[in-house]
Amino acid sequence: MGISRDSVHKRRATGGKKKAWRKKRKYELGRQPAMTKLSSDKTVRRIRVRGGNFKFRALRLDTGNYSWGSESVTRKTRILDVVYNASNNELVRTQTLVRSAIVQVDAAPFRQWYVQHYGVDIGRKKKVASGKKEGEEVELVSGEEEKQSNHVQRKLLKRQEGHKLDAHLEDQFASGRLLASISSRPGQCGRADGYILEGKELEFYQKKIQRKKGKGGSGTGL
Repeated sequence: MGISRDSVHKRRATGGKKKAWRKKRKYELGRQPAMTKLSSDKTVRRIRVRGGNFKFRALRLDTGNYSWGSESVTRKTRILDVVYNASNNELVRTQTLVRSAIVQVDAAPFRQWYVQHYGVDIGRKKKVASGKKEGEEVELVSGEEEKQSNHVQRKLLKRQEGHKLDAHLEDQFASGRLLASISSRPGQCGRADGYILEGKELEFYQKKIQRKKGKGGSGTGL
C-alpha cells in the first residue's frame, strides 16, 4: 500500500462511509516526508515528478540565506540549532528543518555588514583596561582601526542619525546567535532559507521558548 492523497477512502462530511468505486491513481500519489536534518554533511536528492519537473529533496543541511527585513540585507549563514516548532516538539529534539521552524543562526555575517554599513561594532563586550580605573571602560577593537576618509566618516554619521537597533536584537548579537524562521520548504526546494525575527514576532517566540524551558525544568525536578 503506497501513500495516497485521494479522498475516496475518507468518510462523508455527515460521517457516513463511502464505497471505494475506483482504484488509486498515479496523480494522487504521495511520497515519504524528507525529515531534513541539521548536519554539516549536506545532502540533496533530485526527484523527478509529474510533468517531467524536478523537486530537490534536502536530507541534510546546515546553511541558508537569511534576510534581515528592517535593514533590507540578506546573508548566507550557518544554522546552529533548532529551538522551537509550533507543530511538534519531536522535530526540535531530532533537529529537523521544516518550514516555519524557529532556528538559531550565526550572527557573524550580519555583524560584519553592520560594521561596514554603520561603522558601529555591535555585540562586542567592553573590558576594563589594566591601567585604567574601574569606572573607565575601553571598547574591544578587532585588529587595527581602518583609516577612513572624511567623506566616508560623514556618510557613516548620516546613516547613524535617528537609527536605533532593537534591544532584543542587540542582546542576541552579543551572544553571537540570532533567532530566525525558515520560510522555504527544504523537502521541496532543497534549501533552508528564511528571515531574522524582529519586533512583536521576536518577542512572541522568545516568550514561547522561555515557557518551554520553564516547563522542561519543572518536569525534571519532579
